Amino acid sequence: MAAPTGIRQRHGRACRAQVKCSCPWRAEVYSPRDGKKIRRSFPTKAAATAWRDEAKTGVRKKVLRAPVPITLDEAAQAWLDGAREGLIRTRSGDVYKPAAVRAYEAALRLRVLPEFGHRKLSDVTRADLQDFVDAMVAEGLNASTIGVTLNPLRAIFKRALARPDSGIVVNPTTGLGMPAVRGGRDRVASPEECSRLLAALTSADRALWATAMFGGLRRGELAALRIEDVDLGAGLIDVRRGWDYVAGEIATKSGRDRRVPIAAVLRDYLDEHLLSLDWQEGLVFGATATRPFTGTATMDRAKKAWKNAKLTSITLHECRHTFASLAIAAGANAKALSTYMGHANISITLDRYGHLMPGNEVEFAGLLDEYLARADTAGRLAQIEG
Repeated sequence: MAAPTGIRQRHGRACRAQVKCSCPWRAEVYSPRDGKKIRRSFPTKAAATAWRDEAKTGVRKKVLRAPVPITLDEAAQAWLDGAREGLIRTRSGDVYKPAAVRAYEAALRLRVLPEFGHRKLSDVTRADLQDFVDAMVAEGLNASTIGVTLNPLRAIFKRALARPDSGIVVNPTTGLGMPAVRGGRDRVASPEECSRLLAALTSADRALWATAMFGGLRRGELAALRIEDVDLGAGLIDVRRGWDYVAGEIATKSGRDRRVPIAAVLRDYLDEHLLSLDWQEGLVFGATATRPFTGTATMDRAKKAWKNAKLTSITLHECRHTFASLAIAAGANAKALSTYMGHANISITLDRYGHLMPGNEVEFAGLLDEYLARADTAGRLAQIEG
């Protein structure tokens, strides 16, 4: 059967078959606005036909133009510059955190650009990226690393897809066969274990770890916490900023301030710590009034203390999960917990901590039985009264 107009197979000089061969198919559409044809090559006739149908629609709706000859290297640099300046934002509309931009830049530099940097953005296909993923799997890279490597490509092509002059009609990062990320649940400490872990630390370190365990602040929020943010009288911590160890002070992860209640167990640690500081203004957990604590040194000291006490170490991030677990066990509702954790929305809280919340498995069955028993009793009483 003859190929549709605008689609043809390109046979190389070495092709002897000319029929039923593996030579690529080229599809093209004409863009009146640009006065030129837009062309793409595909491994199969079906793929070429599908692209041409989408491309014709894109040209008619003026959302597709002849591509600007830009390489992935150039597109990546433009994306990184835009993210740093806050012009390119996350899916939720927030600016990218400096650490996230650095992680994207590292992934691009280490693996993506050496492989595709010289290629035109519009020439990178889904098949190319699937081969790239398969090669990383064969290399023995773990699923998490492969996912992190693909993240900047997803962001770059998503951005390009919204530009009519990029030549991108189909996002080649969608539909890829990716290895599954199998991770264990984050470690959480019981109330008794929290007490033992804190008791093993030096007095200078206890308040920091206690605030992570009983307040749920992120490491950057702990590093940026100021004395005026802690109101022991009102029993509140105002979380107003975060800290990036390269960029310095930044906004909180959600971009919003929040208030966290100070439990009685945390108040004692904070009170003692604030009285011990050599400064009355500045950082609560700073190496100095203006310089935050160093995460590596702080972790090393804690690990050494816990090893000597024969206790299993915990990270500041795991302390945050411990706070969530303790709050749920204490009966905090999901909305309140979401606010205290500083999540952008309640669905994040439910996705991450839903397995800890009341109403699961045996507990759910018990709750349902209790409700039905009450309903049955009420029904029988109504019958007697009637």
